[in-house]
Amino acid sequence: MEIYSTMTEAIEGLKRRGFSANFEYIDSKLQAMESGDRFVAEELTIVEHHRFEGITNPGDESIVYAIESRDGTRGILADAYGVYADPALADFVRKIEHVHTG
Repeated sequence: MEIYSTMTEAIEGLKRRGFSANFEYIDSKLQAMESGDRFVAEELTIVEHHRFEGITNPGDESIVYAIESRDGTRGILADAYGVYADPALADFVRKIEHVHTG
């Protein structure tokens, strides 16, 4: 797994590695915005994730997920964490299978 210093660096690196779809959480599913395909948690796997702490502003805390669907769609989901996290999205992400590396 690559190590990234910033959220922007992570997104760019993951896109270069084939995670090209942009996922958004809409109506209790993840939607690949480019194709419109929608996925429930059971159809997804989190391949890796990267967490970034806001050094000067706690509102800058974020997490970037590299996600793959059963049909091969590979993409990125970015979210805040901590006090600014979306509780419904956090619950959805907890239901997604995680690949365990290392």
